[in-house]
Amino acid sequence: MKAYVFDGKDSAKLEERPIPTIEKQSDVIVRIEKTTICGTDLHILRNNVATFKPGTIMGHEGVGIVEECGELVSKFKPGDRVIVSCITSCGSCKMCQVSKFGQCLDGGWLLGNEIDGCQAEYVRVPYGDTSLHLVPDDIDTDSLVLLSDIFPTGYEVGVLDGQVQPGCSVAVIGCGPVGLAALMTSKFFTPSEIYAIDNNPHRLQVAKELGATHAIDNSDGSAVQQILDMTDDVGVDVVIEAIGIPAGWDMSQKLVCPGGNIAVLGVHGKSATINLEDMWKRNFTMTAGMVHTNTTPMLIKQIRAGYLEPQKLISHQFNLTESEEAYSTFIHASDHKSLKVIISNDCS
Repeated sequence: MKAYVFDGKDSAKLEERPIPTIEKQSDVIVRIEKTTICGTDLHILRNNVATFKPGTIMGHEGVGIVEECGELVSKFKPGDRVIVSCITSCGSCKMCQVSKFGQCLDGGWLLGNEIDGCQAEYVRVPYGDTSLHLVPDDIDTDSLVLLSDIFPTGYEVGVLDGQVQPGCSVAVIGCGPVGLAALMTSKFFTPSEIYAIDNNPHRLQVAKELGATHAIDNSDGSAVQQILDMTDDVGVDVVIEAIGIPAGWDMSQKLVCPGGNIAVLGVHGKSATINLEDMWKRNFTMTAGMVHTNTTPMLIKQIRAGYLEPQKLISHQFNLTESEEAYSTFIHASDHKSLKVIISNDCS
């Protein structure tokens, strides 16, 4: 089969790989119909993810058709269309028993990181019963592939962990796809102000179209002061940091109001300083961590009800044989006005 593989150094390309097979009887083999590129994949290409195993097939998001199930799989059968969760969960360990699937003791973020992922014709999904979701027939596949990762991540790690409440103010630092997913799902709680911060004019325009009350251009480094001026130097109730660089964390500390929350959903590959000499007296709360994907069924219902439209984040469509072009388009987002890039399997 064809698969997009990174050598862990400087080369990522489409290669021929063996079709995966059942290794444990809880496995499911899925023929991928559609996958996508995540900002986390770019962190891998920049060698900012220590757990990535060189030579691994990239990608942790996908929708596809079940090809084969191990003998212990009871919830799925060949022919079922499924969402592949970015998080693998055994369903029985101490962490899974309290729905902290992202911290599964035998799972977590494996696909496209520690084991072969979804940017291929086929993928092996461990613990299929607890790591897949049936695809509803009444929702388009493009929307559903975005429920593999960015919408559960934006909602759980950004909105829920940040404790967005009705009438509160929210700042989203970084309006890439996952930041915009957090912005879109924050609207479930009707915040009074949503400040979208980015250097990219196109992304700021999209943020406004998706419900941001203020689009803040930080190309000159003035975003923090702009928002402080608008809030009488108080800051905002919830800061969602969605870029994963030290500068984003530094902005978060300056923007959060006393008693407010900072929710970090950016993937950080370098150390960032917590300025406790300034922050200890602010009564702020900071959260960070892996998504658990336990809200995926709820998000499916929100799409069906018309409260969530993931397809609005899709900017480009490519085939699997065009993976290198797809990555170039996603990497050079400013040049191509790219947001979420969908890759369809044109091989199987």
